[in-house]
This record gives sequence, C-alpha cells and structure tokens, in this order.
Amino acid sequence: MPPLIPFDEIIHLFSEFEHTAFRLETRRGYATDRQGQRFQAFMQGVPPQPEPGHPWNVNVRERSSQGAHFSRIRIIDEPPTDGQRFLMATAAGNVAAGEDIRVLRRSQAQHLDLPDFDLWLFDSRTLVRFHIDDTDTTVGVEVIDEPVQVLAACRARDAAWRCATPTAEVWAQVRSSV
Repeated sequence: MPPLIPFDEIIHLFSEFEHTAFRLETRRGYATDRQGQRFQAFMQGVPPQPEPGHPWNVNVRERSSQGAHFSRIRIIDEPPTDGQRFLMATAAGNVAAGEDIRVLRRSQAQHLDLPDFDLWLFDSRTLVRFHIDDTDTTVGVEVIDEPVQVLAACRARDAAWRCATPTAEVWAQVRSSV
C-alpha cells in the first residue's frame, strides 16, 4: 500500500478536475459530522439549514457553472443510522449548489459488490481512497492512478448509479416513517 497522505493535500483536485467528481460514501456515520453543531442540533430535532456560502457549495456552484459535474452516492442502512439521516437532511443544500446526490441501500450495494471504502473519483482517471478508522475518522487517503483500480471504481460507480435513488425521494420516505 502506498503511504497515506492527509486529506488536505488533495483539496486542489476539487477545483482542478476537468469534467466529473464522484464520491462513494460507505460509512454509517462520520466523526466530523457527529462533532459538529449542526449534527447536535439535528439530534435535538432542529432541521439543518442550507449553507449556500459554505466553501464546498461555493466551489460546486462555480465549477457546475463551468460545466463540471459533481455526483455522490451514499450507502444507507435499513433503517438509516443517525449519521445517514443527517446526511440526507443536509443534502438539499448540496443539491441546490449543483451536486447530484443519490442513495443506495446497503443490501443493494452488497449485491452489486461495491467497494467497502469511501472514495472520490476524478475524471474517471484519479481515484482517492479514504482510510477511515473505527471511530469514523479519516486517517489519510491514497491517490491512485493505476488503471485496473481506477477502472474498477468506474465500474462500481456506473453499476451503483443505475440503482441509486435521488436523496430527496428517500429522505421524504424516511421522514414520514419516523
């Protein structure tokens, strides 16, 4: 395995990719979310408000206006965990900025034999594989340009996309069942 690098060292990829940036999220929750005030408020019943001025949303808007495409698939459990429900509740702000976010049930992901790790795939050429510890904290990432691994990630993305459902649809079902 190549050495892990801090996530901050790949931030430039989000403004430098040419066409597509795709994220696969496989975790049941993320430490950075749980530590944030928005998550704590969400757990107290306060719906998260969109953050159009957040640097992520600003970048997505700018890049989308230039023709770039951001997409994401979040794997969710049945029933979704608190962390997964939070991500669905906050997705509307990302979608408003221009990101296409969909969800896929974990049973479907397993049937499709999707990777069991989080990743970003840039322009179907550069794979960023996350390494996340048992506390759901990212400990580093690998940047991979080896064709076989990149192609496997492309195939996983394409298979998952065909089966995934827009987040808003699933979130509406989850909210009505709580």
